[in-house]
Amino acid sequence: MAIWNLGSINVDIVYAVPHILNAGETLSSTGRKVFLGGKGANMSVASARAGARVNHIGAVGHDGVWAADRLLEYGVDTRNIAVLDTDTAQAIIMVDPHGENAIVLHPGANIEIPQTVLQTAMAEAQTGDWIVLQNETNLQRTAANLGKKMGLKVAYAAAPFDADRVMAVLPYLDFLILNAVEAEQLHAATGQRPEDLPVRDVIVTLGADGADWYGPSEKQHFDAIPVDPVDTTGAGDTFTGYVLAGLDRGMVMEQAIGLATKASALMVTRHGTADVIPDLSEVTAFRP
Repeated sequence: MAIWNLGSINVDIVYAVPHILNAGETLSSTGRKVFLGGKGANMSVASARAGARVNHIGAVGHDGVWAADRLLEYGVDTRNIAVLDTDTAQAIIMVDPHGENAIVLHPGANIEIPQTVLQTAMAEAQTGDWIVLQNETNLQRTAANLGKKMGLKVAYAAAPFDADRVMAVLPYLDFLILNAVEAEQLHAATGQRPEDLPVRDVIVTLGADGADWYGPSEKQHFDAIPVDPVDTTGAGDTFTGYVLAGLDRGMVMEQAIGLATKASALMVTRHGTADVIPDLSEVTAFRP
């Protein structure tokens, strides 16, 4: 089968800082690096490195053609990435010595993906494939509706959180993943806890405390793998990409979450985003 990812593509500019900036504060960085990023691109790379066939649907500006080329180098099908007369999305990321981060996002081309690009991509999709969405692009509801009509399995990462966008796609979802803060935000907006949602599988990630899976039976908890983190950026996207790749390859959810837990543990020991996501051989060889 295959994964179709209507996903963001960012240029991630990462600054190492002594601490996360306070309001009104000016702070010198101790390092600066540029990476391929964006929740969508991260998930595409993670799924591809986990052994899935991944097709990315998105857009960049002329200044971001290199980002699409890098996705291709990492094994992602990039035929449905449009090059537009606008800026490529950009994320300014601060990372402190404990691995915590703060991010400012300029959405750029991510919110200008032409509907024709989505339709052209979906014409190749087959029943049983996955369509994956996040909250960093336009056309989310259109893609979810189209995917459901075509018999695709619809997955959604509810980040950055927006209650209206989540509610718009909720009726189409087979799989929802969100972190603990987003789960509380969704509860505040709808009154529904993860176990109450009309979605077959819901995963709530808990950072260093692991993850909870709300599936067809009772809730199951999965512990995180203890590591010394240096950068948590992209860890959640790595987890999501590995879970989806595992499911697409026929794993049961418990196996997919176990694999994703190892991948995200490795990810937080590395500085960077899509460029440093571990591949399947590294994850399977990882002995915590």
